[in-house]
Parts: sequence; structure tokens; C-alpha cells
Amino acid sequence: MSTHDLSGLDAAGWLEPVARRALGHYGVSDDATLTLLNISENATYALADPTSGGRTVLRIHRHGYHDAADIESELAWLTALRDDAGVRTPRVLPTTDGRLLLAMDQGGTTAPRHVVHFEWLPGAEPADERLTESFEMLGALTARMHEHALRWQRPTGFRRFAWDYDGSFGEEARWGRWQEGIAVGPSEREILGRLDATLHERLSRFGSDPQRYGLVHADMRLANLLVDGDDTYVIDFDDCGWSWFLYDFGAAVSFFEHDPRVPELTDAWMSGYRTSRPLPAEDEQEIPTFVMLRRLLLVAWIGSHSGTSLAQSMGAEYTAGSCELAEDYLSRYG
Repeated sequence: MSTHDLSGLDAAGWLEPVARRALGHYGVSDDATLTLLNISENATYALADPTSGGRTVLRIHRHGYHDAADIESELAWLTALRDDAGVRTPRVLPTTDGRLLLAMDQGGTTAPRHVVHFEWLPGAEPADERLTESFEMLGALTARMHEHALRWQRPTGFRRFAWDYDGSFGEEARWGRWQEGIAVGPSEREILGRLDATLHERLSRFGSDPQRYGLVHADMRLANLLVDGDDTYVIDFDDCGWSWFLYDFGAAVSFFEHDPRVPELTDAWMSGYRTSRPLPAEDEQEIPTFVMLRRLLLVAWIGSHSGTSLAQSMGAEYTAGSCELAEDYLSRYG
């Protein structure tokens, strides 16, 4: 998988004119202030409109990750979660002619540039000093979303990709090949190759029963929660798709899987989860497998997103840490 079109170091420079062209479709003033919040699988901007005094968020999609049906399916689920299950998610703001998804022509490309406009939500990521309590809340929210996914009647044409073994490490390898991660040399390839094989075996054995496998957020981290007083909002459904429900816990400890507090946070997450949905003991025992599934995926992600600031900040150190975690996991599960 080659570096994608928003991963280059020059992306911020050419993205703003694209964002500005989108403003007119939403009735936003040309004088609006655009502040780039993040570039990852897509680019997100904070908009401040001096005419209306309103603040909103504009998301510009990269090419090759989602097509229109995929994005429309994401928007359908986050809307249904808010309407059916009371999970607070951002409202999608339509274009002036009523479209939730804008397909914008862009010179030099054959595919349209997809854009979504969201309401601005108040709040901030949960504070670090209340990490255990936050993980309990995260577990409870995650369980509510899984329960909704199990009973929701999806609209005709609903389509999202899968974070199963093949979608993670097979021919499609959604985030690229971990073998092409930063600083993956012969010794790292041997260790991580043993991890890959063990994950394949254990996931196959675990199976995809509907009580274990379904529609998940797939990036259900504290970074994607906004807490405002008694209100908590869930954002960034861009990666949502089909996977094991416990993959959402693997995502919850992304980038700090090695932290000595992870066992305590696991207990807190499970305690919260069980307030809304059963978590059998045999499923609980497999949680480390999903932590390592996500970790190996992130080695691949860092390699295929090398132009992003997050990938550059992780780099070789993350690969080395992944090998240490893999050896520990394999000593117990291999």
C-alpha cells in the first residue's frame, strides 16, 4: 500500500483551497476561518463563520479509503445511534440542496473529493487524572453501541469494510503491510511474523459468532470522546466496520499498550461494559489477542502513513516496543 494522498508533507498547503471551495455548498461565508485540526485517514477543519457566528467541522476524505456508499453507511449508523440508543454523536449538516455527502470535483483527479459537514460539539477529551473512571465509562458506552448494532435494522445498501484477519493482514491489508512498517528488519519480521501467525490461529478458533462479531466503532479511544459536564459525545466513526466486538478494547489502548496501567484499565473497561452487555469469561481471556491485533495493525499504519506527524512521532520506537510486547504475548498465547 503506497502512501495516500493526504499523507504527504505538502498536504496542508493544497488542502485549504479545497476546503474553501466546499464552503459555498454549505452556505458558509467565504470569510470563515479554517483551522486544520488533524490529518490522518482524512483531514478535519474547524470552521468559524463570522457572518453567522457559528462553529462547525468540515471533514475532507482521502482517496481510496471509502467510496460514497461506505461514507453514507457510516453517517446512517452514527445518526441511528443518536436517535435510537441515545448515544450522543455529531449531527451531519447538509449542503444547501440537502445532501449529507458532498462529492466535489477536483482538478487532476478522476474521483470526486468527498466532504462531510458536522455540527461543532462542546467538551474535551477525558482528563488523564481520571483514567480509570474514564475507561469504565468508555466500556459502558461501547457496550451500548454493540447492543444497538446487534438489533439495528440496517438500511438497504449499507456497506462497511471489515477489520477481520484478511482485512487487516491479508491481500487487502486496509492500513498496509506491517512488513513495510518503519524499522521492520529481519529480526523484527521474524518476531512479528510469529505474532501474525498466532493471531490468525487464535482468531480463527475464537470465531465470528454474532454475539462476538458485528458492527464496531473501531477507534473507540478516549481521544474520540468529548466530555462536557454530564454529557459525553462519541466522534470519529470513519473507521467503523465489521470486526470482533473486543477489537474496540484493542483500539482503546492504542499507542500505550505497554503502559503498566493497562491491566487496571482493562478491569475498569470490562466493569463498565458489563453494566450494559454480558462479557463471558472465555471472551475476557482473549482480550490480549485483540490488543496485539490492533498493535500489529498500527505498525502497518505507521508505515503507510509516514507523512503524518503521529507516524513520525512513533516510528522505530513503536516497532521495537511492538516486538517486546509480541514476545511477551507469545510466551503466554503462542
